[in-house]
Amino acid sequence: MMKEELLVKTGERIDDLQRNGYRIIQNPQRFCFGMDAVLLAGFAREAKGEKLLDLGTGTGIIPILMEAKTKIPKLIGLEIQDESAEMARRSVLLNHLEEKIEIITGDIKEADHYFEPASFDVITCNPPYMIGQHGIQNDNQPKTIARHEVLCTFEDVARQAARLLKPGGHFYLVHRPFRLAEIMVTLSKYKLEPKRMQLVYPYVDKEPNMMLIEAARGGKPRMTVEKPLIVYRSPGEYMPEIYDIYGY
Repeated sequence: MMKEELLVKTGERIDDLQRNGYRIIQNPQRFCFGMDAVLLAGFAREAKGEKLLDLGTGTGIIPILMEAKTKIPKLIGLEIQDESAEMARRSVLLNHLEEKIEIITGDIKEADHYFEPASFDVITCNPPYMIGQHGIQNDNQPKTIARHEVLCTFEDVARQAARLLKPGGHFYLVHRPFRLAEIMVTLSKYKLEPKRMQLVYPYVDKEPNMMLIEAARGGKPRMTVEKPLIVYRSPGEYMPEIYDIYGY
């Protein structure tokens, strides 16, 4: 096993994940995981099965968090950016999880080139939220690729999830409420039946700014809308549910 100091490069840092003693390597100049990834891992509480795939895994945060809370023996992260994928592999080594988590460099749009059809029980995704060119200054910047649909669209994600999930397999995603109608139509198009949804509100008196969705491949029509998740009681103070999700 490589020594810790050999796993971290200049400009990077190690953050404590508050789960099983796990930590993660991040570079603030590239992209650091946000609350959306943590909430998605918390929302996927029913995840079971033999294999999990995280599409667009970035730093590998979701496979690491999911390994900490499930008994799934094999977790795979797919990431198109070489530097992010390489950093994720070093986080896997840092946590001694190389026997359970694998990071593959590849394009979401070609995910079915890397994996057999209907080979995953669970697929997770924290996809780029933004459409169009609003706010984009450089299409190649890591933060732009993570936030904007530069390299893939939500339809690309849904198409690949439908191809790679086993019948009855579960797809978990986090997205923005302003795209709810489009996302529901796209999920239905690819026979990914929405089963659960939870809206996330920054404060009790504000509009929701995130939504968590669980869909089942080939599931019957019936969706449960769970009670709202409120993030902050006051500025800088989380609600108890958020502290629970973070493991504090």
